[in-house]
This record gives sequence, C-alpha cells and structure tokens, in this order.
Amino acid sequence: MTIQWFPGHMAKARREVTENLKLVDIVFELIDARLPLSSRNPMIDQVIHQKTRLLILNKMDMADEVQTKKWIAYFASKGMPAVAINSLEGKGLQSVFKAAKELLKPKWDRMSERGMKPRAIRAMIVGIPNVGKSTLINRFARKNIARTGNTPGVTKKQQWIKFEKEIELLDTPGILWPKFEDQEVGYKLALTGAIKDSVINMENLAVYGLKFLQEHYPKRMEERYKMTEMHEDLVDTFDHIGKLRRTYGSGGEIDYDLVAELIIRDIRNLHLGKLTFDFVE
Repeated sequence: MTIQWFPGHMAKARREVTENLKLVDIVFELIDARLPLSSRNPMIDQVIHQKTRLLILNKMDMADEVQTKKWIAYFASKGMPAVAINSLEGKGLQSVFKAAKELLKPKWDRMSERGMKPRAIRAMIVGIPNVGKSTLINRFARKNIARTGNTPGVTKKQQWIKFEKEIELLDTPGILWPKFEDQEVGYKLALTGAIKDSVINMENLAVYGLKFLQEHYPKRMEERYKMTEMHEDLVDTFDHIGKLRRTYGSGGEIDYDLVAELIIRDIRNLHLGKLTFDFVE
C-alpha cells in the first residue's frame, strides 16, 4: 500500500514557516509520543536549520512509558532537548516553559547586557497533522482559541496566540511530506490517525496492526483477541476476530470491513493498552 497525502495548504504552510522563522526565538516541534521517529517530518530539519528547537512528545498518556523515557534519553544524546506531555489533560506543560527558558537563557543574557528589557518568548509550533497542536495551544491559553478535531488537517492557516506574559505562540498547519520513502512510516502514521482514513485501505492497515502486535505486544493481542499469533490464512484470522467480537453483516456472515475497523479502533482507543510503534533499538 502506497500512502501519499499532501494537500495544497501544506505546501503553502512550509513556505510560511520558512518566512516566519525570523520572527521567533524557538521552535516547538510537536511529535507523537507513540511515534517519536515516524511523526518527525524530515522536511522540518531542512526548513528550520539552526533555529533553537524543543522536541515535545505529546500524547504520552497513550504511549508505552518505558519507550518514552528511552526516546527522551535518545534525543538528548543527539543534542535535541525533549519533554513529554499530555496536552489533553495539561500534564507536563510546565516542563515546556522550563525547558524553553533554559534553552533561551544565553539569548536573554545577551539582551540584558545590551540593556534590553525581558519580553515574552516567541515560539513557533510545528508538527504533522493530528499530533495535538491545537489542543496544546488551547491548554496553554486556558480557552478554545485554536480549532481542534480528530480529523487531520483542521488548522489551515497560521495564527499568533498570546497568553499571559510568558509566551507568544505562532501556530501553523500540520505539514506532511509529499511521499513516504519508507512505507512502514506511512502505515504507522495511518494507524495512529495522522492520515485520513478515506485515503487508506483499512483491511491492509488492520493486518499491519495485527502483525505489529504479534511481534511487539503478543500478550496484549492474546488478551484482546484470544490468539497468540495470526493464522497463515488472513481470512481465518479475520474470521476468528469477527466471531469473537460478533461483527456479522446483514447476511449473517463475518463483515471483514467491520473487523478491520474494529482492530484499528481498538489500537487507537487504547483497548490494547498503551502502545509505542517506534523503538530506539
């Protein structure tokens, strides 16, 4: 399955990000804690260059805690400071402010030496669709300023969000890259909802999800679907899950489309527990 999804507004957003970098002190690169590597757009590195950056692993409540700690240590070893948060519940937000202040301290010290008064941090937030940018902004601002939604691509234009005296934040639309060279990255992004379901073969995606569970979280798979591994025949696998979860169509036969949707929904809604799809190893 080849996954490509690059709406026109995303190409425009990339240009706007490049143009507005000079207006900000720091870039907040928001990534999915379940996909610390796959949810990092490689184009972002090309666009922001040497601008001070803080990696924010959002949705930590949905990710494997052990793997999240490993990823934060990994990024730190690469000279890329990272913090983990749950923007939906507001957990970890103070760590963002603290890390940003530490990273910008040398700049603030130089400004102070020149007799310039301290001001709010000016930050740009970037990331792929559906990683939680708007939710984070609203949590920071303590009110619904940015539009939110489960559908990728809700934010279509840039907007400045000002709150308190701490920070001024420039929101940007989510930016996906035109083509995934590694198709497994496309599967992972689709499985976590970063790509619209309408452009995906859901049965193929469900099969990928089951294979991933079989390899990395077999106990979760056994608890949920009463099987330790997939059958050689995929039809038998879908039949087994369909009978277990009673996904019958109007004719009394297993509805394979419903089975696929059920598997994907189980993964996205934590019915199989907290999962991480990228591993440091």
